[in-house]
Formats: sequence, C-alpha cells, structure tokens
Amino acid sequence: MSLAGKVFLVTGASKGIGKAVALRAAAEGASVVINYLSDKTAADGVVSEIGSDRALAVQADAGSLEGVDKLVAAAVDKFGKIDVVIPNAGWMPMGLLDNVSETNFDRIININVKGPLFLVQKAVPHMPTTGGGRVIFISTGLNTASGVAPAYLLYAMTKGAVDQLTRVLSKELAKKNITVNAVAPGPTATDLFFDGKSEQLVKMLEAQSPFNRLGKPEDIAEVILFVASEGSRWVSGQVIRANGANMV
Repeated sequence: MSLAGKVFLVTGASKGIGKAVALRAAAEGASVVINYLSDKTAADGVVSEIGSDRALAVQADAGSLEGVDKLVAAAVDKFGKIDVVIPNAGWMPMGLLDNVSETNFDRIININVKGPLFLVQKAVPHMPTTGGGRVIFISTGLNTASGVAPAYLLYAMTKGAVDQLTRVLSKELAKKNITVNAVAPGPTATDLFFDGKSEQLVKMLEAQSPFNRLGKPEDIAEVILFVASEGSRWVSGQVIRANGANMV
C-alpha cells in the first residue's frame, strides 16, 4: 500500500479518525495537510510525529468557503498538488425535532455538507488527471441501520446528503480519473462519539457488535487507507461500511 509521493488533505485531523488517517498515510510515505479548528497543540503534535518535511498543520474552519480556500492554497503552496481529499471534520449535535434551531441547522449543514462539497470543488483542479486521485467522504452507519434514535435527526440528515454527494460526484469526477467513495463507520471511540452520551448508552452500543467493543479510529483509518490506495482503483461511488458487524 505504498503511498510515497502522495499528498493527503485531511480536515479535522488533529484527533480521532482524522489523526489516525494522517499518521497511517504518513507511515506509508504520504505527505499530509492536517487541518484543525482550535486545538493547535494537538495538530502540532501530529506534525511532530510525522515530521515537518511531510506534514503541515493549517488552522481553518472547514465548514466555510474562506477556510476551504485557505486549506487548498496551503496544501498547494507546500506540496504543489493534492492527491487525496478526506473531508473528515464533522459535528454531531443530539436533539429531537422540537429542539432543532436554525443556528444548529445552519452550523451542521456548513460543517458536514457545505464544507466537504466546496473542499472537493476547490481541490479537484490540483489533483492528478492521470489516475490515483481520490475523494473519500465520511458517512455513517446510521444511514443503513435497521433503527436510528430520533436524537440523531440532524446528523443522519447531513450524512444522507454525503452519501448522495458520493453517488453523484463519482460519475462526474470519473472523467478526471478521480474515484469518489465514502467510508461509513459504526460506533467509534472518538470525542465526537462520546459527546453527550451516558456510560450506559456507550455500553449498550458496545454490546451491539459481536466483537463486544467500539471501533477504534485506527480501524477506520485502515479502511480509508485502502480506499486511498492503488488497489481500490476500480472502487468508486460506494459507501463502505466499517462497523464490526454493528448496525447491520
């Protein structure tokens, strides 16, 4: 799975799945642009682990057009190109219909849908047209679960949009020899997952997998790295579930 010479742009990469992807890609020889919103210390720590010659931390709001432009410009200025785009930054507020506010609606649309769409739009002109270009969205196992808790209303809505972005863009970007896929994690031990959940709920979700555990960020990173590799060249337009037989 050598990724030597490849340039990854990963949003939300200072922790969780994004950090695991950045470190794993670097271990295979890739250079990585590590986006973060507020935790500079954590982002700088990821750069330190990889080495400043092949890693760059960029503070930007990945849900805004200004932030997207800043990220793409920084990546191209440092590395000259972008091979793999992974819009990983996300937000998962919990709440029922009566609790939905316009502020939360607009924020989650910006982070989970608008940002990823425009990041791809801005990055594509800097991606190779000879093959090897990859767009990898982050979806969710909730979209195909037999049941979904009502409190996931906004999050599931936005990830449904991500699945359709994957489906439609895979047709358009094939003309540029770029594959487009999404990876859909099941319950995974990240800060995003634990936020707002009781210990009892976490244990229940662990027990839903026959492996009797949550996924780890590294588990998801391995799937994402396969999708980024040359071995996935005939995989496009797919939402790949990585859930340890949970949510099936």
